[in-house]
Amino acid sequence: MATETFTEFAPAKVNLCLHVTGQRADGYHLLDSLVAFAGIGDRLVARPASTASLTLAGPFGADLPAGPDNLVLRAAAGFGAAAAFTLDKHLPPASGIGGGSADAAAALRALARLTGKAIPDGLALRLGADVPVCLAARPARMSGVGEVLDPVALPQGWIVLANPRVEVPTPAVFRALARKDNPALPGTMPHWPDMAALAAWLATQRNDLEAPALAIAPVIAQVLAALRAQEGTRIARMSGSGATCFALFDDEAPARAAERAIAAAQPGWWVAAGALLA
Repeated sequence: MATETFTEFAPAKVNLCLHVTGQRADGYHLLDSLVAFAGIGDRLVARPASTASLTLAGPFGADLPAGPDNLVLRAAAGFGAAAAFTLDKHLPPASGIGGGSADAAAALRALARLTGKAIPDGLALRLGADVPVCLAARPARMSGVGEVLDPVALPQGWIVLANPRVEVPTPAVFRALARKDNPALPGTMPHWPDMAALAAWLATQRNDLEAPALAIAPVIAQVLAALRAQEGTRIARMSGSGATCFALFDDEAPARAAERAIAAAQPGWWVAAGALLA
């Protein structure tokens, strides 16, 4: 076993659009989503150990369970390897940006580096629908129940994430969805030369979970309004099942200005700006 300590970044996963296209007999929903990753996220440190353990730190560490139900420890159990993990938690839990899935994916990458072994086939998907795309941590079209990944190229740009510190349970959002057989994304993804082109295309797509999430947590409308009011916002939309919303910007300066303005106006919200990861 390796003796090094490994650090993995667990970036926020953002559904730039999310179409719910069906539901299987086993209850799993079929999705078609354009997924991006932001330079905003958690950090997971893994050290060699004879038994798996997890220490939680960071702004949201106290909000997570440290026991075997934590996705980091579930990932280690599924991998069949142990490590002493320290999770520096910066992404709010249950917020529609795949924080837990990103942490599980980071654990799998760290264990692969620690042990020199391959990640067991199918383990990522068994841990959660978002874990396979978070394992790759690169822009992709995600479909099926999360197992079909087609890489895409996104233009350089910046993103601001805002969450009103309201947890929106994903199962409740899906239960409130009016219909589950909505149209899929176009067959072929276009080329987006810049953020203006990407935003214009995204405006023709949807997040089918936004309406049911708004019914559960009406404050999401305030978050969207705040993002849309910022100078330089190309488009604003909810990510995943909420309540985190995002706005896209051409570059860093307007994104940082928007982050500061929203944080000042809404000190109780979580707001963060970062680059879109290529």
